[in-house]
Amino acid sequence: MRKFISAYGFSNTIGFIGLGNMGIGMAHNLAKTRIVYAYDASPQWQSKIESANIKPVSQIADVAANADTIITMLPNDKIVKSVAQEIFRKQNKTLIDSSTISPYASYDLAKMAQDTKNIYTDAPVSGGVGGAKLGTLTFMVGADKELYDKVSPILKEMGKNIFHCGKIGGGQIAKMCNNMALAIQMISVAEALALGKNMGMDPSMLSSIMSVSSSRCWSVDTYNPAPGVMPNVPSSKDYDGGFMVELMLKDLGIAIEASKKSGTDTQLGQHAQQIYNKLNEHFAKKDFAIVYQELTKSK
Repeated sequence: MRKFISAYGFSNTIGFIGLGNMGIGMAHNLAKTRIVYAYDASPQWQSKIESANIKPVSQIADVAANADTIITMLPNDKIVKSVAQEIFRKQNKTLIDSSTISPYASYDLAKMAQDTKNIYTDAPVSGGVGGAKLGTLTFMVGADKELYDKVSPILKEMGKNIFHCGKIGGGQIAKMCNNMALAIQMISVAEALALGKNMGMDPSMLSSIMSVSSSRCWSVDTYNPAPGVMPNVPSSKDYDGGFMVELMLKDLGIAIEASKKSGTDTQLGQHAQQIYNKLNEHFAKKDFAIVYQELTKSK
C-alpha cells in the first residue's frame, strides 16, 4: 500500500476530514488500499464505517499527527478555513480540499499554506452520493502541473474523471459553474415533469421520452426528481440522503457573488437562487430535487 505525502512521496496512510453523505463513500474507496485516519464533528458518522482501514479519531490534530496528506470534504468556506488552520499548525502537510467553496477562499487557503510551509490544492467533485460510493466521481483540480501529477493517483482511487483546471482556484471555478448550471437544469426538468404530471402524463413515461430526446440531461436520466421513476435516487427516498437544498443554495451564492465580481450576467442563476432560497425555509436538509414536489402542488 502507499500514501501520498507533501514531500511528493508515497506512504500508506491518509487523513480525511468531513464524513458526510459524500465523504464517507470517498473514505471507503481510499480505505481499499490505505489506512484512513478520519474525523468528523458529528460522531454519528462512525456507525457508517464498513472498513477496518478507517480509523476514527477524536480531533483534527490527531488526523494531522497521523497523516501528511489530508483530504477535506466540508460544508463551507468558514469551516474549511478553520480546519486548515488546525492542520497547518504543523509543517509539510498537503491539504487536498474537495469541498465546494469560493475560488476566493481557495486563494486565501493557498496563501495560508505557503505562509506556514504547507501545500494546498483545490479539488472539488461532481457525481453525487452515488458517485462517491462507487468511486466514479469527477475531480476538478486547481494546482500547478507538478502537484496535479502527484495528487492524481490519490484522486483516481475515488474518481473516474480527473481534470487539471489550471492554477489554484481553477477547480472551484469549474465546480461553481457546474453547480449553477445543475441548479438551473434541475429546476427546468422538475418544471417540465410537473407540467406533464399536472396534465395527466405519467412522469416515468415522460422521463423515458426526455431521456432519448433533446432535453436529455443528468437530471433526467441519472438523478430524476420525480418519486418512483428511479429506485435508488433521493426522490424515491423522500428526498433524503442526497445533495441538500442548503448546500445548493450555498453554491449558488458562491456563483452569484463571483458573477458580480466578474461582471457576468447570470439571470437564470439568480432566479434559481431565489427558488432555492424559498425551499430552504422548509426543506434545508432535503435533496435539492425536492423542487419537483413543490412544483406539482396545486396552486
